[in-house]
Amino acid sequence: MRCSGMHPRRAFVLALLAARVPPALAADAVAADAAEGAAVHLPADFGAHPDSRIEWWYLTGGLDAGPRSWGFQITFFRAATGLGAAADAASDANRFTARQIVFAHAAVTDLAQRRLRHDQRIARSGFGIAAADEGETRLVLRDWRFARAQAEGRSRYTAMVASDSGGFAFRLALEATQPVLLQGVRGLSRKGPRSAQSSRYYSEPQLATTGTLELDGRAVAVTGRAWLDHEWSDSFLDASAVGWDWIGMNLDDGSALTAFRLRRADGSTLWSGGSFRAAGSTVRDFADGEVVLTPGRVWLSPASQGRYPVEWRVATPAGVFAVRALHDDQELDSRASTGAVYWEGLSALEGDGGRQVGRGYLEMTGYASRLVL
Repeated sequence: MRCSGMHPRRAFVLALLAARVPPALAADAVAADAAEGAAVHLPADFGAHPDSRIEWWYLTGGLDAGPRSWGFQITFFRAATGLGAAADAASDANRFTARQIVFAHAAVTDLAQRRLRHDQRIARSGFGIAAADEGETRLVLRDWRFARAQAEGRSRYTAMVASDSGGFAFRLALEATQPVLLQGVRGLSRKGPRSAQSSRYYSEPQLATTGTLELDGRAVAVTGRAWLDHEWSDSFLDASAVGWDWIGMNLDDGSALTAFRLRRADGSTLWSGGSFRAAGSTVRDFADGEVVLTPGRVWLSPASQGRYPVEWRVATPAGVFAVRALHDDQELDSRASTGAVYWEGLSALEGDGGRQVGRGYLEMTGYASRLVL
């Protein structure tokens, strides 16, 4: 189905977001935090930041059971509306004010069946229906859950999803095998040519994953590796950016590779960045211009008419890699929640001679239509 106008829920959400703090105030807050040093403070920042405009916890990974493999993702979004801040906390009017909206996307890519299954949800926070807790990762959207616990100094997560209409469910346990990876400069990640265009951002790559995947009522025990990104910001995309291309890759040797670029309408790169961390080593942050993502083979979506590069050459200071989608049709239509149509899917990371050296997720936005946050 071609996109023909704005979905009413999308219009409502964008209207709420427009009521948030002025961009100038957001820029001052980011600059002040950067001047103080570290931009991410753990363990407090594992939780939600209700004063920031937009925030997400993005969990992706590959699952295996014998010769079969699947990709999975669950993403929780939290958006502040800016409503009710001055109301009396005890009043009924204030109690029912939608201060936060919680969205969630979930998907499973079945490589054997060449099929993507996905679902989405949206609700106002509160009343036990939707929540993003402060101080710790505890996210709820009806019966979907994502939560963190501390064990021996490292994170242990649980993720539970049951699709209403997509015929899939999963219940996963994920355990950190490495320290948290702070992206950018001590967790402050630039996303554009102006200093205010930044986010606070950390990752937990190489999460050892076990659990159960259910498809059409049939359950299978699975193992795999996953990647978690947690990011929050008050800033908008640069006016000349239409979307981004991003990879988060778990390498077989324990390394972790991130690379991204913000893209103009003509396909050129507005801003780029990323990081590389070898197992047991320190993070190498990539400055703007040090990462070059070159698109290759293109897949045309019959649903949105978006043209997505499903093969890439990724040149970084840590080496040159190829990224290849393991299934072309991994486009998600989230117009009933966040309002975007985007591509996000399980992909292989290849090194010299086309040898696979890792696996992870590729995300591409702004190809079906300009991305609006």
